[in-house]
Amino acid sequence: MALAGSEQAASVVRKGRPIRHVRWWIGVLLFLVTVINYIDRQTLSSLAPILQGEYGWSKSDYGFILNAFRVSYTVMQMVFGRILDVIGTQHGIGISVAFYSVAGALTATAQGFRSFVFFRFLLGAGEATNNPGGAKAVSEWFPARERAWAIALFNSGCSIGGALAPFIVMTIYWCFGTWRPAFLITASLGFVWLIAWLKFYRKPEDHPNITDEELAYIQQGRSSSVEAGDAPRVTWMKVLRYRQTWGLILGRFLLDPFWFLMAEWYALYLKSKGFSLGQSVLGFWAPFLGAGLGNFFAGGLSSYFVNRGWAVGRSRRSVLLIFGPSMLMLSLATLTSNYYLLLLIFAYASFAYACCGTMFLTLPTDVFHTRAVGTVMGLAGAGAGIGTLISTFLIGWVADKISFEPVIVAASIIPCIATVVFVTLIRANKQPDPEGILLHF
Repeated sequence: MALAGSEQAASVVRKGRPIRHVRWWIGVLLFLVTVINYIDRQTLSSLAPILQGEYGWSKSDYGFILNAFRVSYTVMQMVFGRILDVIGTQHGIGISVAFYSVAGALTATAQGFRSFVFFRFLLGAGEATNNPGGAKAVSEWFPARERAWAIALFNSGCSIGGALAPFIVMTIYWCFGTWRPAFLITASLGFVWLIAWLKFYRKPEDHPNITDEELAYIQQGRSSSVEAGDAPRVTWMKVLRYRQTWGLILGRFLLDPFWFLMAEWYALYLKSKGFSLGQSVLGFWAPFLGAGLGNFFAGGLSSYFVNRGWAVGRSRRSVLLIFGPSMLMLSLATLTSNYYLLLLIFAYASFAYACCGTMFLTLPTDVFHTRAVGTVMGLAGAGAGIGTLISTFLIGWVADKISFEPVIVAASIIPCIATVVFVTLIRANKQPDPEGILLHF
């Protein structure tokens, strides 16, 4: 297999100047688009206290606006995941970024509750491609031993974008004295990135700047017994026959809502604890910094296990078993109103969540052939979206009727259940998959 990969690499004629480590330049592009994705997404959350005061929204109203995003995001993750496997990574991600950048810019024209619902629905539809698209690109460009690092780089864009958004958005707000320019300016970032993406991204076998040595290295790191050109067609029904697919769907159904609690409700939670708008905005850095560190820590720890000879699946599950249950520490937030202690608790909980998040974004690239990664990631993302839809409604309702405290307790317990689902269902089969969709991991 290694010899065949080398021969194929040597037979390709390159048209561009050779660039070393092209795969990591691809990783940087995926990181940057995720940063932009989250800045666009967090523009509304950063402005939530201001918009809530201007329009008189209740927490349930705000939750409804968030769920408009979530409905389209949920459905379109599944749809775009399948589209990515059909039309390819470059065009799939390119169409997505162009669409959600337009939707983000149009939000500047919103006049009230209904128009915010409409524009958030459009934004969710466009942004749905980011996770399945990023994971598919990683599966195309990185060998198994480097995928956790690549996913950590790509996924850290969520936390960095989320941490940057309040400062960028509030600076724009304070400069212009109104919230509308914030949507226009943040949306423009996507169009700048799109130029670089369309010019630079290709599959490794088609890239004009990749060296023969790097191409051979990537091909040798793919653990597949069936070549994509000869393999049976992948469909939703086909991948749903695998318990590993259901492990990803159910695990993310349970675990993903925590991230959106941080991304969409954290400022309002701090405000409910009596902190000022300035403290609430500044407090954003803590969980997002924790999450950024968690992405890289998990990628490094998992790769360390693999390099010591552990099976890939065992290394990923071990990280989940360490950090999923440790999110119980979040429940301590209900016992204090100390600003700095709260930041520390949420920073650790987000660190632990990100360690798990890096693993559940890496696992589809380990478990399934690259031609099925988009489809599986889309289904898992749909499961995550349904869980977040339900949790977003419940958070708004519980926060209005009772307080945020029951929400925090639930958010500390559910990751333990998610960990059990992941480590129980996502295990390698004893017999090879005759269709080559499921890999040995």
